[in-house]
Amino acid sequence: MRSQRTGQLAAVDLGATSGRVILATVGPDRLDIQQVARFPNDPVEVWNGRRTALHWDIAGLYGHLRRGLAEAGRQAPELLGVGIDSWAVDYGLLRGGRLLGLPHHYRDTRSGSGVDAVHAAIPASELFERNGLQFLPFTTIYQLAAEQLDGNLDIAEQALLIPDLIGYWLTGTLVTERTNASTTGLLGIDGDWDRALHARVGLPARLFPDLVDPGTPLGPVLPSVTTQLGLDRSLQVAAVASHDTASAVVAIPMAPETAAYISCGTWGLVGVELNAPVLTAASRAANFTNETGADNRIRFLHNVMGLWLLSETARQWERDGTRVELTRLLDHAAACPAPAAVFDVGDPRFLTPGDIPALIASWYTEHELPIPASRVEMVRAIIESLAAAFAHGVHTAARLSGTDVRTVHMVGGGAQNRLLCQLTADHAGLPVLAGPVEATSIGNILIQARAHGLLSGDLEALRAATAAAFAPERYTPRHTTATEKAG
Repeated sequence: MRSQRTGQLAAVDLGATSGRVILATVGPDRLDIQQVARFPNDPVEVWNGRRTALHWDIAGLYGHLRRGLAEAGRQAPELLGVGIDSWAVDYGLLRGGRLLGLPHHYRDTRSGSGVDAVHAAIPASELFERNGLQFLPFTTIYQLAAEQLDGNLDIAEQALLIPDLIGYWLTGTLVTERTNASTTGLLGIDGDWDRALHARVGLPARLFPDLVDPGTPLGPVLPSVTTQLGLDRSLQVAAVASHDTASAVVAIPMAPETAAYISCGTWGLVGVELNAPVLTAASRAANFTNETGADNRIRFLHNVMGLWLLSETARQWERDGTRVELTRLLDHAAACPAPAAVFDVGDPRFLTPGDIPALIASWYTEHELPIPASRVEMVRAIIESLAAAFAHGVHTAARLSGTDVRTVHMVGGGAQNRLLCQLTADHAGLPVLAGPVEATSIGNILIQARAHGLLSGDLEALRAATAAAFAPERYTPRHTTATEKAG
């Protein structure tokens, strides 16, 4: 782990609701980070001639991150390089190197036709045997099948996942990073493109550039971009574990043989780290997924709806004309009695944007249960239900994988939510270690640092740097709660 030099690196971390640029100083016994830019990631609705479709404002995001990199360069004149990570599954289509249109948002409703088309070509059970992924209706394979039905793939030459698209704009290099590609449904369980699957579902092979692993150099920032950033020297861009969860897992200071993790932001990714996939019928029935991590580890996990429920609830209340102070609501919710029953946070009604409080109320009504009567009670119901779902995911991951889970690590924005951390410990009956909050950016930095020779060693060595720099907060289970009701 020791190195003879210290260097500075930038991480671009694009989340589904916001993005940030983090500047880090890495060296012998040193890992310091500071946020130099934070910006919203607001989707845009665009009429497409038939309906209003939900897209990402990718050009706006690129402008924000460029300004963030310019600021990082001003603060660190000797800045060595940058890595990009983002949410999974979404992509841009290119022809002649030009983006053909705004990337679709995974919460757009178009992918239903793609699900039907893919499953008509290959049964869901066989698909799981080939790619090891849980069923999510917005997985890339389904989105691309919908594109094919719309005729869009007739003209597209490449499909680049979001971090790869940003990397292409910075360097001109066309590649696909492996950890993010493993979320698409288009890789075989061996970690390579499943070309036979592509042909079977009618997707052109030309769409998918060569795969690269985390730590692979992508090249220097293009001279024109260097000038736009106001830098007097070029940055080196390296592929990182570009799926944000894969980067987050790199930075979790855990012992994988006895730990589970929850990477909690817009989504809650609940799982364990393994050396081999779990492809059992029980795994598929539980809707668990096998995604590639850094150093060819397997992220065996389940997607839980996450803090999207809380943020969308607050957004709805603000649309109704009420100023929302979530910190105050959470403080009051901690003193509020638990709901009579938790609700199913995985219900499909909660997937698309809308009036989440009304949808939660409809769930309780349909199940003939008392509706949370106040906003404080609604917040408590959301947090309690998320904690129960997280605990259920932890125990299911342990059972399906044979992992002897003794500790749960919570990282990401959820690690700041004290009520969520405590209730997760209560429901799981296991201690929760919360932090670091910026695990994704830290994992991004750690992979870069190893590529630049500032750090060395395997994942355990990289995690030791996190453990030394960021002490987690411990939450001990207080009592037995109603987790069983969520199962």
